[in-house]
Amino acid sequence: MNQSLAHIALVVRDYDEAIAFYTEKLKFRLLEDTVLSETKRWVLIAPSGDSACALLLAKAANEEQLSRVGNQTGGRVFLFLHTDDLNRDYQNLLHHEIRIVREPVLETWGKVLVFADLYGNLWDLIEPKK
Repeated sequence: MNQSLAHIALVVRDYDEAIAFYTEKLKFRLLEDTVLSETKRWVLIAPSGDSACALLLAKAANEEQLSRVGNQTGGRVFLFLHTDDLNRDYQNLLHHEIRIVREPVLETWGKVLVFADLYGNLWDLIEPKK
């Protein structure tokens, strides 16, 4: 059996504000932005390195979905982003005034910090130990 994870849906309030945040502040790449209807788009973004698994930005379509924006995991860390240079990326987060939830620490498996995206979703930024 040969399977792989292709996309993870991230519920957002607005396509354009989410695209701007992820591409301008986190330096992700916009892989696709296709209009599907008057209210729906297929928007894929991925980190600047590997794009094997992309985020599908899914605009909330009703009140229930809107209530999940920024809290898809009940307050737990939602996404785990690996980096080759945590210090560089930490400085970028500070430069863009992105909220740091947990300052960088050194663990046995690498360096890690927790930040919140524009909606409040929590991310682990990890520089794995070499």
